Amino acid sequence: MAELITRIHELRREQKMSQSELAEAVGIRRETLSHLENGKYNPSLKLAMDIAKVFGKRVEDVFEFIEDEDDDDDE
Repeated sequence: MAELITRIHELRREQKMSQSELAEAVGIRRETLSHLENGKYNPSLKLAMDIAKVFGKRVEDVFEFIEDEDDDDDE
């Protein structure tokens, strides 16, 4: 199964932005953002794009799917 890795926490630190500030900027609750940062929630495409836009990044620069090695065995 693929795992979603995010750089949200790192990018927020660089911008000196709190979870609440980013959550408000993209129209979600702070708790949702916390779940995103901890890998417990996968964002919609629109939310991923909105978050990337806040940081001036591409979606691929903020989010990355890592495939498990076991996934290759299914092919």
